Amino acid sequence: QVQLVESGGGLVQAGGSLTLSCAASGRTFSALRMGWFRQGPGKEREFVATISLSGISTRHADSVKGRFTISRDNAKNAVYLLMNSLKPEDTAVYYCAAKREGFSIVSGDYEYWGQGTQVTVSS
Repeated sequence: QVQLVESGGGLVQAGGSLTLSCAASGRTFSALRMGWFRQGPGKEREFVATISLSGISTRHADSVKGRFTISRDNAKNAVYLLMNSLKPEDTAVYYCAAKREGFSIVSGDYEYWGQGTQVTVSS
């Protein structure tokens, strides 16, 4: 079993920045692929970014490419999402997710989920 706890959400003006953190426990963190997903008001959950076990390989959704950066620290059992140049359309609940080995950007493939953290971007 894996427990994931997100933090760092909040209210920010358009153009601002936030860094989300996700703390993991319960299973060897370095054996997990990590991802960030989000769900905006009235929208389905969508992929944001994923990072490989070592952290060498990342993939970001086209909508956030160049603005968001996923990273991880296996020594701290944590994954991060640095969000720059935020836009009102980035407003959503952001979820941290984990899965065992295997690349995927499909939310249904991820086995473990955090409770989510709200990010609101005002115009």
